[in-house]
Amino acid sequence: MVARRENILLEQAQRIENFYGVTCEVLPADLASQAGLKAVARRLASEERPISLLVNNAGFALAEDFVDGSASQQVRGLNVMVRAVMLLSQTAASRMRRRGRGAILNVSSVASGTAMGTYAAHKTWVEIFSCALAEELRGSGVQVMALKPGTTDTGFFSKITTKIEDVPTIARLTPEYVVEQALNDLARGKVISVPSVIYKVMDFLTWKAPRSLVCRFTGYLQRDRFKV
Repeated sequence: MVARRENILLEQAQRIENFYGVTCEVLPADLASQAGLKAVARRLASEERPISLLVNNAGFALAEDFVDGSASQQVRGLNVMVRAVMLLSQTAASRMRRRGRGAILNVSSVASGTAMGTYAAHKTWVEIFSCALAEELRGSGVQVMALKPGTTDTGFFSKITTKIEDVPTIARLTPEYVVEQALNDLARGKVISVPSVIYKVMDFLTWKAPRSLVCRFTGYLQRDRFKV
């Protein structure tokens, strides 16, 4: 388990150990920093303790306009949600292919393909990158899947004005449901996983509708609903 805040990481590890009776290995690291990224890459490269499943889940809401926002915050988002995903996937994939087995699960979003700021752009990259990597590794025994969750009850909503309570109940997902669906889809060999029917429909429309319409509508949502 990797996270930037060591105290929260240790708390979560303890909960998992107590509930499931397993041992959690923790590695505090900030994936936006070069040092943090190198530390995680070194662990992934270990042949003594090989990793069979890499989940690239780090990310955060960029609740600001791009033009008037913080350049450092935008670069931080790029480093965490794009650069780290690329470099850690490469490190893990090379070792997994050598062993002939393994899986990489990269968390994208149903916001991919929309005009909802650089967050959506990063998640679009994750989806396309995962598809490309899955093709490159086809037949190697290594699976790659992009997970595209919708509105999920996590700490993500603490960073934006829209709260989970503001979202219709039918559109809310629990982390447990998302994980279950993701692992089921990974076991089926899917390259893209979109949990829940409602988000499958939304994702289909996002990619099939005219781009000008999608950009106009989702850009409106970005301006009016996702700003601090």
